[in-house]
Amino acid sequence: MNHETHTHEMTERTRGTGGAGGTADMARMAEGQRITWVSVAVNVVLTTMQLIVGFAAHSQSLIADAMHTLSDIVADGFVLVANRKGAEAADDEHPYGHGRYETAASLVLGLLLAGTGAGILVAATGRLQALDSAPPVGIAAMWAALLTLAAKEGLFRYMLKTAERLRSPMLMANAWHARADALSSLVVAAGIGGALLGFSFADALAAIIVGAMIVRAGLHFAWDAIRELIDTGLSAEEVAAIRCTISDTSGVLGLHELRTRRMANKVLVDAHVQVNPRISVSEGHRIAESVRRRILDGHAEVLDVLVHIDAENDMHGNAAVGLPDRPALLARLSEILAVKVSLLDNTLLHYLGSRVEASVFLPAGQFNDQQLLEINQRTAKALTTETTFASITIHQQTAPY
Repeated sequence: MNHETHTHEMTERTRGTGGAGGTADMARMAEGQRITWVSVAVNVVLTTMQLIVGFAAHSQSLIADAMHTLSDIVADGFVLVANRKGAEAADDEHPYGHGRYETAASLVLGLLLAGTGAGILVAATGRLQALDSAPPVGIAAMWAALLTLAAKEGLFRYMLKTAERLRSPMLMANAWHARADALSSLVVAAGIGGALLGFSFADALAAIIVGAMIVRAGLHFAWDAIRELIDTGLSAEEVAAIRCTISDTSGVLGLHELRTRRMANKVLVDAHVQVNPRISVSEGHRIAESVRRRILDGHAEVLDVLVHIDAENDMHGNAAVGLPDRPALLARLSEILAVKVSLLDNTLLHYLGSRVEASVFLPAGQFNDQQLLEINQRTAKALTTETTFASITIHQQTAPY
């Protein structure tokens, strides 16, 4: 028995068009949009302030930091688009939704973060090579740098808290981008402070350390996004928890080929579940639905589950696929039993291993006891040389359906 359950309820859940799931997705998108707009507003104010003070106080580092902050506004705009696109309902081209837009955004933001760190490293190296040529700066530049540092750190903590609650890698990456900006502002403050105190090398040394930290953080986010894009599974602990949920479901005899993958903040699961090979299709379907429901109820991060029902463990192949299909088997049974094929419509066929077990239900009142005895005798004789059927059981219904 091979059966996969993929119901209308599942379609509604993945499409996110109704119920609590759809409402939660929209609320998540709205909150993500809100904190990103806050970031945009803060960055616009800071860029304007940095440019004005940087030119007035003759601080090249503050002007450079203003350009860095301006790039954050561009990044925030990218996040706004990706966040809205990722919350769109599933469609024919994207049956599992658009969550991977967030993953792609996380990758881009991670690379942007790494690029920012690399830029700081390059600039710091340049400052080390030209310490004596650094222009004098005014005290206003220090206050501007400290104000920028405080604003960026506050923005980071606000965004990180929200990103963790929403479990959004994209918003998490953007939050750490704000932390990178805060560290960049710290470098500027250190450089200005060093220049005011006569230690011109201090800002360059700090910039090298911070730049390396930013590169590491950016590569970390980019690598996590790449792992998701290539369908890396959940951790061993998370998979073990899902495996336990499936194995504890009534009717499940075995489990193999349990596979998981992430899609933004959600998880997709599919599994091969082994059940009693002689139960009905409807009972097998019910067991599959029970497995699916238990996983969805017990693991909030799971978006959808695809359950494949097996009559036996087919991890190392399924010999039954080479056996004849139902019409051919019924024709062979007709020859063995010497009865019309039309009388074999209610026959149950169990494809197990490399042979078939047949349970034949003959219509009520069709044969008398002597005729049934002869049918059984012919069947027993045929089974001594039969290569397709492992067993044939004859039943006569006591009443018509």
